[in-house]
Amino acid sequence: MFSKGKLRVRKLDEKDNVLLAKWLSDPAVLEFYEGRDNPFDLSKVNEVFYSSEDEDVKCIVEFEGNEIGYIQFYQIDGETKKEYGYGNENVYGTDQFIGERGYWGRSIGTLLVSSMIEYLAADKKADLIVMDPQTRNIRAVQCYEKCGLRKVKLLPQRELHEGEYQDCWLMEYRIGL
Repeated sequence: MFSKGKLRVRKLDEKDNVLLAKWLSDPAVLEFYEGRDNPFDLSKVNEVFYSSEDEDVKCIVEFEGNEIGYIQFYQIDGETKKEYGYGNENVYGTDQFIGERGYWGRSIGTLLVSSMIEYLAADKKADLIVMDPQTRNIRAVQCYEKCGLRKVKLLPQRELHEGEYQDCWLMEYRIGL
């Protein structure tokens, strides 16, 4: 897919299911991604991440040759674009996490998100990139703001997480601004 410096993003392989199961059974990762009440075993990873009808492009994040996280990107559908207040723009969304906690706090997330924005603008001709982090996920919101995304809309009770609906921010990056 693409590389930038010590960062490499490649498409998900079948053998990566073990990594995903490891990361998505870690309560610290699950605190903001999927929920601590929703751990993934190998069977659940295979069901959720290797579904053929899913149009998301699923990728593994490598840093300095080590597999450290996950990112997916997808074109936003017409219904969601309408909900968000967009028209005919080419809008992409991403979801990501660093699964290896030893790589947290090293600005790798910032490098990952900014590199994905560059990739989507150049290769997919995206006009906008959007993300919808939970409002309480301060670390993610700050990372996205460092990458040039801005909060544009509060999405009340957007995501069911650990038994409660959480508010999320719609954050966007407009290409060319």
